[in-house]
Amino acid sequence: MAKHSPVMLLLFFFTYFTVLTVAENTAYPKIPDCSLSESEEIVRPVRREVYGNGRIFDITHRYTNQMPAFDREGGMGQFLWLMAGMKNGSVCNISEMKLSMHAGTQVDAPGHVFDHYFDAGFDVDSLDLEVMNGPGLLVDVPRDKNITAEVMKSLNIPKGVRRVLFRTLNTDRGLMYKNVYDTSFAGFMRDGARWLIENTDIKLVGTDYLSIAAVDEQISTHLVFLKVRDIVVVEGLKLDDVPAGMYSIHCLPPRLVGAEGSPIRCILIK
Repeated sequence: MAKHSPVMLLLFFFTYFTVLTVAENTAYPKIPDCSLSESEEIVRPVRREVYGNGRIFDITHRYTNQMPAFDREGGMGQFLWLMAGMKNGSVCNISEMKLSMHAGTQVDAPGHVFDHYFDAGFDVDSLDLEVMNGPGLLVDVPRDKNITAEVMKSLNIPKGVRRVLFRTLNTDRGLMYKNVYDTSFAGFMRDGARWLIENTDIKLVGTDYLSIAAVDEQISTHLVFLKVRDIVVVEGLKLDDVPAGMYSIHCLPPRLVGAEGSPIRCILIK
């Protein structure tokens, strides 16, 4: 057997292990470390109310545990759960949500107060997107008043306007930011709803608290609005710091088959 010098043996083993290491690294590349280094800043989201250089207003309230809910003290409570989390070994974060269809900024379908409409399928998925999207008017209601027939007359809403958002004392009082359901909120009275139907072309009606109707006539006013089935009722709008006037209104609810109401995202565009 031929003898090899120590130098040749050392060169052989160096070459062998170099080739083996390259092969292993090619087959099993090192996974990059995605964690933040100490020198990197944590990125925080910017939550906005106005977009597009002042042209787009988000008039939807954020959903939080402390937002008001019907007949509850201390806010809506927990409605969002992280069912699978990356911190616990999941490959992604997955949340589940449970909340009333009449929480926050919301829309009512005819099945909300008419059981035969509910059974017939007049749900959120049946609402007319053309009604919920198009030119409309934001008006200021005289403060300290519910929306009666007399108030409706005083607003002088022009014929042909099909979408109107009514800003009331509720916005001034910040009721949607309080965690207690306040029964003193301003809303439509039955005669105001009837006057609107009989004397205007309005098909989308929006107000700034959890119910479009004042407490004293809550169900009866809903019945007036929703009986005709072609009027869309939007409630709980966020109308702070938005100038009154004409806008392009855009409201989109999820397509919830069988739901008599749902949360809705609404924006105004100048």
